[in-house]
Amino acid sequence: MFGSIVVGTDGSDTANQAVKEAIGLAASVGATLEVVSAYEPVPGSRLREEAKQVPSDVEWMVNERSDVEATLGRAQDMATSGGVAKVRTYARQGDPADAILDVAEEVEADLVVVGNKGMTGAKRFLLGSVPNKISHHAPCSVLIVRTT
Repeated sequence: MFGSIVVGTDGSDTANQAVKEAIGLAASVGATLEVVSAYEPVPGSRLREEAKQVPSDVEWMVNERSDVEATLGRAQDMATSGGVAKVRTYARQGDPADAILDVAEEVEADLVVVGNKGMTGAKRFLLGSVPNKISHHAPCSVLIVRTT
């Protein structure tokens, strides 16, 4: 049924609800869980300034992907403890919806799981929320989890 399930996270409580739902599904059917998180580029000057403020032995950890890597690590730990045998993570620069859609295409996903946050009211028409964009452009089935 589902061999590959893609879920996006930004580490928020609502995203974690979608991740938990994806974990439950992946564990129950033996699917690979593909966890995606997007980030925006950070100016080099800001990174250099932040690196100066940390001890020299951890300077290497200050990079534009450090926050997203931590978010992905937490999601991977949740999935492993939730019984998912195979978890892969993807840190992608750019728009969150595009990152999720790109990974779904690359891995030929059977399902994309997203939360419904941002799907209510006029904002969904004006802002083009992540779940709205994914529901219209996914290369596979989409499960929209009620998180709000």
